Amino acid sequence: MSFSSDVKEELFEVYPKARHCQIAETAGITAAVARAVPETGAVRVETENEKLIEKYFTLLEQTIKIDKDDHNTISPSYGKKLRELLKTDGDDFTVTNPVLYEQDCCRRSFLRGFFLAAGSVSDPSKSYHFEMVCRNGQQAEEVQQMIAEYECDPHIVERKGHYVVYLKEGSQIETMLGLLGASKAYMDFENARILKEMRENVNRQVNCETSNIRKSVSAAVRQIEDIRFLQESGHFSELSPNLQEAARLRLANPEMPLYELGQKCSPPVGKSGINHRLRKIGQMAYDIRNQEDIT
Repeated sequence: MSFSSDVKEELFEVYPKARHCQIAETAGITAAVARAVPETGAVRVETENEKLIEKYFTLLEQTIKIDKDDHNTISPSYGKKLRELLKTDGDDFTVTNPVLYEQDCCRRSFLRGFFLAAGSVSDPSKSYHFEMVCRNGQQAEEVQQMIAEYECDPHIVERKGHYVVYLKEGSQIETMLGLLGASKAYMDFENARILKEMRENVNRQVNCETSNIRKSVSAAVRQIEDIRFLQESGHFSELSPNLQEAARLRLANPEMPLYELGQKCSPPVGKSGINHRLRKIGQMAYDIRNQEDIT
């Protein structure tokens, strides 16, 4: 199964104890997948997810002692009770009465229900993406505001006629999993995120070291070319004794790092000291080449 499926499997087993939280989670599922049947007053739960249907009707049994008349259909009489439970006068279940999620515990329950019905989260070892698919812009803004209450920064994007509220920050997704009640998924996500960030840090360090090695090798090759140019052009003897010493050491130790090369000088010099001498040699070779080009 996918990571998202694992998260939902865990959340299907999480049931609020307080009735107001049971109502809030019921409202979350209703807002995501329930539609009124105007001709009869019945309510249709538009999902093929058997576990979601099971949890939804279990919540309804706990709150208004409901029985489903048919596969995921609520009868007109119970449909009326559902509307009373959710404090809604009309048939637009995408609009949720804010009083149902005023408390923090109820807001978490609502978001859990909505996520179970219309949410997903990617495998943290691959990418960071958490989303809830809303039916319209108003609902998306409502969900966005609820998530933002937890120091998260959710964004909205329109996709195929729906509005998607999403998070891309790993730590924020981790926060959401904890808030929804997915304790195991929270730990799995945290472990995966830490491992992924460690690997990324190692890769950055390796890339940085590789880049530095390439720069050092390139600099050493250029230094050797300049020294040999001075030797072949008869200008090597014009170098001061310190520069000649640095030049001979570089020719004898083409791969040696600057610090170690400086320690071989007599007396020893630091990395900046030997680098300064080699730069002076390079500048002299550059000036002589330009003079020859002019003449």
